[in-house]
Amino acid sequence: MNRESLEPRPRFSWPIALTLIVSISAITLLVIFFRLESWPARTAKQGTAEFERVARQVRDAFVEVGHLQPRITVNDRVYLEKTSAIAELTVLSRQIEVEHELLHTWAGSTKRIKLHGTFTAKAGFNLQQEVAVDVRPNEITVHLPHATLLGLEQSQTEVLAFENGFWNHISPSDLESELAVLPELARRKAYESGILAESEATFQAQLNQRLQPDRQLTVLFQDASTKK
Repeated sequence: MNRESLEPRPRFSWPIALTLIVSISAITLLVIFFRLESWPARTAKQGTAEFERVARQVRDAFVEVGHLQPRITVNDRVYLEKTSAIAELTVLSRQIEVEHELLHTWAGSTKRIKLHGTFTAKAGFNLQQEVAVDVRPNEITVHLPHATLLGLEQSQTEVLAFENGFWNHISPSDLESELAVLPELARRKAYESGILAESEATFQAQLNQRLQPDRQLTVLFQDASTKK
């Protein structure tokens, strides 16, 4: 007789198998329950971390473009307060040239003054006004004051004509008055040139370029008296 046939064969134990199946199922259910129960907290933590990443990205972009840390809110909660090392941010500079002429006739005698002025107009933002950013799940909203004319520097003045009449002479007050007209003409011409709208568009383009947002970026320019 074959010796192997005399040895008892191992018997399959259904109770042990059932116990293992129940234990594995219970452990699996516990893991799933723990994951489901902790899911809101983990999601909230991941969402907060993402918001903070975007807020820091916005801050860094503003520091690079405008040397300014704006007031940043994340879902209406203040994340960073506004700080700035400068009071004004110049975005564009433009050369403005104007001319003005005085012709005055008295008793048949005419005096004439003609002046040419060259100015540098500087446009940008007053950072003492409200600068704020609101970060939300699908949008970043930036609040800025409208661009303004920050400075107008006269670099050159030319006298193109200085002609006295026979008895109608040019007085010092005449020359002073005509010189005072040049800055006003330059200021008006600077506004008419569209330098303010161009400054706003330039700043927004610079912000977009450095920020490269993964969500919609809306820049709202508002008057100093306008509140969010």
